Amino acid sequence: MARKPYYDTDEHQKTLILGIQAPYHRTKDIESYFAEFRSLVKTNRNEYDAELYIKLRAVDTGFFITRGKIEEIKKLVDELGIKDIIVSESLTAQQERNLSEVLDCNIYDRTHLILEIFEKAAHSAEGKKQVAIAQLQYKKPRIAGQGIMMSQQSGVMGSRGPGETAKERELRHINQQIHKLKEELKELQKTRATQRKKRLEIGEPQVALIGYTNAGKSTILNALTKSNVLAEDKLFATLDTTTRELWIGPKKIGLVSDTVGFIQLLPHQLIDAFKSTLAELSYADLLLHVVDASDNSWPLHVKVVHEILDELKINKPMLYVFNKSDRVENMFALQTEIAAYRPHVVVSSLQKSSLQPLLDYLLSWHATIAKESHTADNE
Repeated sequence: MARKPYYDTDEHQKTLILGIQAPYHRTKDIESYFAEFRSLVKTNRNEYDAELYIKLRAVDTGFFITRGKIEEIKKLVDELGIKDIIVSESLTAQQERNLSEVLDCNIYDRTHLILEIFEKAAHSAEGKKQVAIAQLQYKKPRIAGQGIMMSQQSGVMGSRGPGETAKERELRHINQQIHKLKEELKELQKTRATQRKKRLEIGEPQVALIGYTNAGKSTILNALTKSNVLAEDKLFATLDTTTRELWIGPKKIGLVSDTVGFIQLLPHQLIDAFKSTLAELSYADLLLHVVDASDNSWPLHVKVVHEILDELKINKPMLYVFNKSDRVENMFALQTEIAAYRPHVVVSSLQKSSLQPLLDYLLSWHATIAKESHTADNE
């Protein structure tokens, strides 16, 4: 039976969200990870009827979940009449199929969930194509592993040679779609490159906001530039890169760009798809690394951002902007913890006066690079 996307279901099917503490989790606060998972579910507008959280000592290669835990889940599924299960972890195609069969439920993993969120959040032509490529890459192994129904030979006229199966035909179609989308994306990237070249020729300093999802990047962009960029209290509110002029008083500092937020265990399909957009960071003169200081897991979030920057081979001057100070319960403890992150400022994007340390830093930074540029011109 073909699965419908969560948001496309005509009537609500009983749904279980399954949070898993796996051996590879690095967080000291698993409850924070589970809260983030629930936020992902909420962001995707999924309703659920039950939630279950389990701890695995090992990952089963065939099912991901060990036999004893599967029996526990199966008992709850049968008792409540569960039809859909949303899992906090990314599964292989084989693990997803095996769990679906043994639990007699539709299984949706972490990657599927995040891909749906990205699909809804993408508004630009470039963003939509990037998400579509990621979705097709995710779909390929799931088509490749389907059984006898997809393996039967096609009798359709015009199929590519005798013996082509429905599975082979579907995979060929997916590969063609991916190729077509990538070619279209290249054209859009040419436009982006032209715009970037014009900005670089003008010689204006480039500042880029980066950080974990929902850290408050868009709110800071709005505060710095008096803009009205969408800033919602949900994960991945921003996917499409937004660039604005940055003025502090009468002085133009340069241009500032907002970028997609990161998250731990971000599906590799999305990192690959968004590499072209994130390449903008390579041209930044300064990265403003926005951190939600009120989240107890902020050190892990900082580490996740650094790991993704390393993967993208981006190494730029960085200012840590510890945001949401108005929500921090113990400011003294925070000041002690963040001492090693240099340079840094502590702000609340919702309080204008609190932004002054950030404004002062940007003015000082701009004066320094202007001086360096003037010296270079005179040599």
